[in-house]
Amino acid sequence: MGRDEQIEEREVLDSIFPDEITDISDTSYRISVALEVTQQDDDETPPPTILLTISYPPTYPDSPPNLEVSQLPNAPKHPYLDIQSDKANLISALEPTVEENLGMAMVFTLYSTLKDSAELLISERQAAAQALKEVEAKKAEEEENRKFHGEAVTRESFLRWRDGFRSELEAVAEEERRKKEEEGIGKKRVGKTEEKMSGRMLWEKGLVGKVDEDEEGEEGDVPNVGKLKFEE
Repeated sequence: MGRDEQIEEREVLDSIFPDEITDISDTSYRISVALEVTQQDDDETPPPTILLTISYPPTYPDSPPNLEVSQLPNAPKHPYLDIQSDKANLISALEPTVEENLGMAMVFTLYSTLKDSAELLISERQAAAQALKEVEAKKAEEEENRKFHGEAVTRESFLRWRDGFRSELEAVAEEERRKKEEEGIGKKRVGKTEEKMSGRMLWEKGLVGKVDEDEEGEEGDVPNVGKLKFEE
């Protein structure tokens, strides 16, 4: 009874997978599962192909078939699926399908489940990688914007700037007041000195004589005023 069902299923599979199925023995064969994945812009790796090997035990389909997954010889490594490393996960994804279909031909359903599971795994990893790229790009953009916009203005930073600016203005004003006071004091001192100096003091300091000599040197014919006063 079991062997008849196995032969019948095998014939049906031949009609579905004329180019994908390869016999290994009377009770085992291999099906190539070509995955359909969305290629990313920077990914030129061809979509991976999984080899699903099925071996019938004598009591199949009342008992589960023996399943094995592998990759094509010399196949390029796909960035989001490593069949050797992911083998356990892929086989585990088939277990619920096996349990649900005991007593019935199940190879085509197993083929579909394996294909969907592998494609979903790749899709999730692609999405995670894309999300990571977007986060990194956003960080790079924010860092670049900081170079042009500087620190973001907050209430606290504005108050700090305002207080510092006011302190600078007060310091400048205080310096101006100090300079003006020093200039005023200097002028008062000079004025008081000039007011207190009498004619005799000017004469004793030699200022009058110097002025007379300078004037005589320049004009020549002007008599020496100082000398005339003493002759009287």
